[in-house]
Amino acid sequence: MNTPIPINPIIKLAVNTQELLRCPICSSKFKLDEAKFKCTNFKPHCFPVIDGIPILLNESESVFSISDYVEQKGTTLKPKSQIERLLVNLVPRLICNIKAKKNFQDFAELLLKENLNPKILIIGASVVGEGIESLLSMPEIELIESDVAFGPRVSMILDAHNIPFDDNSFDGVIVQAVLEHVTDPAHCVEEIYRVLKPDALVYSETPFIQQVHLGKYDFTRFTHLGHRRLFRKFEEISSGASCGPGMALAWSYQYFLLSFVKSPLARGLVKVFARMTAFWLKYFDYYLIDKPGTFDAASSYYFMGKKSDRILSDRELLTLYKGTQSSSF
Repeated sequence: MNTPIPINPIIKLAVNTQELLRCPICSSKFKLDEAKFKCTNFKPHCFPVIDGIPILLNESESVFSISDYVEQKGTTLKPKSQIERLLVNLVPRLICNIKAKKNFQDFAELLLKENLNPKILIIGASVVGEGIESLLSMPEIELIESDVAFGPRVSMILDAHNIPFDDNSFDGVIVQAVLEHVTDPAHCVEEIYRVLKPDALVYSETPFIQQVHLGKYDFTRFTHLGHRRLFRKFEEISSGASCGPGMALAWSYQYFLLSFVKSPLARGLVKVFARMTAFWLKYFDYYLIDKPGTFDAASSYYFMGKKSDRILSDRELLTLYKGTQSSSF
């Protein structure tokens, strides 16, 4: 019989959450041994805890290694230089997420209808997501905030390709602006499906017309239907554009100008100029966000759904197209 994990105030995870943890390599249960998580396999795998944060990675299936965190206490996921960040923080942003705040409010209401104290896994929490503030302020919702990088709210390091939790652990999963940064999005969604309870909820946002961000850690883009297909094992609650074509145009303009320069100082100055001259384009999205043409031209899309036993077929998927483009070849 496995011994329950003892209470340890150093670990930034509730004890009932620690009990749900599983080895990301062999799926065995854990025991806490000298501030390390050691799985109960006959050939145990050990995972360090740094400043109360467990580092639970399957290195053989991740682009990150545990030594990244032990030796450097973090990974380098922000390619902007200090001077570039300083300059661009002085001017209006080009980001305009029209839907996220309302979507997270709806997400919370649906969760609380089913469970008075739902448990939610947030994947990609080192930076607070757009529009998520209302959800973070609800004490009745238990949030497990994870990422592949340290952050002020992160309580554990994990890679979504091998989520280190037992099957049917969560009432909801949030994966906002993350799936473009993983090497195998479909596999990550399978993992999300696995750790969700029956009829539990998922909320995802991924970009469509956005240029490369986070440098080398950027791999994939999705149309509205492409994003829906990722979640074909989920019953749709709602989906659509979260950031519209106005933002997409502003980003494209900025990256066009950035194509001419390379140095951090020049990039910072170009971004300041681009944002000062194009930030207003994003406000068109308040009008355009639900228009049919936006399904062909949005900066990003969202999906909210419920775990289901039914799989959406590709023929059914095609009937969900809401754009204006002709289907003739």
